[in-house]
Amino acid sequence: MGITGMESLSLSEKAAKMRESLQKSQTITDNVVTILGSFDHRLSALETAMRPTQIRTHAIRKAHENIDKTLKAAEVILAQFDLSRQAESKILRGPHEDLESYLEAIDQLRSNISYFSSNKGFKNSEGVINNANTLLVKAISKLEDEFKQLLASYSKPLEPDRLFECLPNSMRPSSGSPGHNGDSSHKSPSNHHSEQPNGDAETAVFTPPTLIPPRILPLLHDLAQQMVQAGHQQQLQRIYRDTRSTVLEESLRKLGVEKLSKDDVQKMQWEVLEAKIGNWIHFMRIAVKLLFAGERKVCDQIFESFDCLSDQCFAEVTASSVTVLLSFGDAIAKSKRSPEKLFVLLDMYEIMRELHSEIESVFKGKACTEIRESALGLTKRLAQTAQETFGDFEEAVEKDATKTAVLDGTVHPLTSYVINYVKFLFDYQSTLKQLFQEFENGTESDSQLASVTMRIMQALQTNLDGKSKQYKDPALTHLFLMNNIHYMVRSVRRSEAKDLLGDDWVQIHRRIVQQHANQYKRTAWAKILQCLSVQGLTSSGGGGSVATDGGNSSGVSRALIKDRFKVFNIQFEELHQKQSQWTVPDTELRESLRLAVAEVLLPAYRSFVKRFGPLVENGKNPQKYIRYSAEDLERMLGEFFEGKTLNEPKR
Repeated sequence: MGITGMESLSLSEKAAKMRESLQKSQTITDNVVTILGSFDHRLSALETAMRPTQIRTHAIRKAHENIDKTLKAAEVILAQFDLSRQAESKILRGPHEDLESYLEAIDQLRSNISYFSSNKGFKNSEGVINNANTLLVKAISKLEDEFKQLLASYSKPLEPDRLFECLPNSMRPSSGSPGHNGDSSHKSPSNHHSEQPNGDAETAVFTPPTLIPPRILPLLHDLAQQMVQAGHQQQLQRIYRDTRSTVLEESLRKLGVEKLSKDDVQKMQWEVLEAKIGNWIHFMRIAVKLLFAGERKVCDQIFESFDCLSDQCFAEVTASSVTVLLSFGDAIAKSKRSPEKLFVLLDMYEIMRELHSEIESVFKGKACTEIRESALGLTKRLAQTAQETFGDFEEAVEKDATKTAVLDGTVHPLTSYVINYVKFLFDYQSTLKQLFQEFENGTESDSQLASVTMRIMQALQTNLDGKSKQYKDPALTHLFLMNNIHYMVRSVRRSEAKDLLGDDWVQIHRRIVQQHANQYKRTAWAKILQCLSVQGLTSSGGGGSVATDGGNSSGVSRALIKDRFKVFNIQFEELHQKQSQWTVPDTELRESLRLAVAEVLLPAYRSFVKRFGPLVENGKNPQKYIRYSAEDLERMLGEFFEGKTLNEPKR
């Protein structure tokens, strides 16, 4: 056996061994698979056995989670109950001790009600909500009482002196009587009116008084807010209106404001009524700029963020006071018209115009519409009545039928009245221009005022012409017209009327004055001057005639000369007696008129005495005829027009 055989045997053995190994490996693998299968079976059985335990564990875990949630919910509910008890305790104590905590308690109650309303699952929710609502009603009721008490405690009428301190210095009264701004007697328009002060009033600083302490206003605001949230707005309005309106009315009453009906106004004496109108103007300014403005400020702060409610409450608080003030103005505007009322009507119209913008801003909002319209309505009625009164005046001047003549020919009361009236009109230039702009659209207000003034002056002249015809003495007729027209001219030249009427008007009327002065001289002195003329002195008879002065009086009758002197003396004495009772009130005009007479009379008298005096002086009792020297006449002329009270024969 060779090597090859040996090698073949070895490979067979190796193959046999490898088969044997593979068989063993397969057996092991099968065993392992069997073992693993057994494990899988046992694991499956174990899992099946453990499943109930897992379920119980999960249930326990969930139960714990639910318990935690329930405990937390219970804590919240318990906390709500605890807060409710705390709120209830505060509310039962009332708001007076600690208002801030009380308001917090009300907010907490509302929060609890909201909480339980959204958690109806809690079986006692309804009971809790009902209890909280009942408590809330009690809380708001106590809140109303607190608001009422707090508002009443700090709402006090203002004394007049406190109000006067809020006025600019120029408008503060000089006397202690309520509402009287110095001279409120209103005797004439010039005493109480000036364009400048009115302009100052619009720019002057008025400081509204503190009606309620600033520290109290936030508390009142919080109380009001809670009442509104609780739906108690009407109760809030009623409390506020009743409290504040009474205080406001009392403040005005202390100031001097009266409730006067139209009948009261109609029955009142003009002097009394005029004073009351002056006070009313003062009261209106104080009411609007101080009291109403202060009331608006308080109202806006208490009802902040509730604009409509603020406007409504303010309107209700002020309505009665505004009515009292405006009704007086309305009674004046609707009363019987008379010339003297024009200036007070203009004063009232001015104050309403001055206050217009403030009335619009203070009485803002829909709730105050009626008050704003009432104020505007009064302004328009005053303007209308003033314009109608103005028209009445022009007509009254022309038709004035006063029969009583001024006996001395001086300035007639109608003239001085009308001129003063016209001068007073110029204190109201801006107001009158406003009136003309309102009622005379398209017409320049300056030219309109000038036109009206000229018409009034012409109406006065027409009336004076009629009155002058009452005099039986033509000379007094001209003296009367001279005096009155001169008064008109002088007054116009010294006033603002000159700028409107113009220089032409002044020059024309100065010429008219001179014409009447010349007419007076001719009418009064023509007859006596005739005595001093040479006409009619030539006599055809020679028995009583003498020649003197180199023949200057040749052929003149001594008897005729004596008669001339006698007639002259009688006439001059009559003129002196009569005309020394006549009056020329203007010193310059009086002296001018005396001089004009002297310039005519004295040279004529001197010439006559010089020429014909010797005829008388050479006879018996020359002083019986030549009673006066030229110097005597000049002295006596100085007594003319002095308005002496002598026994005057009827004209």
